Amino acid sequence: MNFYQKSLNDFRENFILYIPLSIILQSCIGSIAAMFILMNSTVESFNFIQLTLCVVFSMGYNAVIFAQLKSKLIFNALIATLLVNIALIVINVIQLS
Repeated sequence: MNFYQKSLNDFRENFILYIPLSIILQSCIGSIAAMFILMNSTVESFNFIQLTLCVVFSMGYNAVIFAQLKSKLIFNALIATLLVNIALIVINVIQLS
């Protein structure tokens, strides 16, 4: 089994444990991404697209959980949310320095 399958099986087995932990994790990383986006913005160039992307993915993950969709879809949404928010953090940290 590869890493993705092992992680997905672990997520399915401990679903009740991982849901609150993943909400807290993605909310913290999403807020850090939003902070860096806003720190990198000026009056002339507000990064509306980046901020919208950050909020849409973070809220989308919460919506997937509240809709009680299948665990594989929730897990994939978590991975997508974390990848997008971490990419936004990296982009804005590089632009700040």
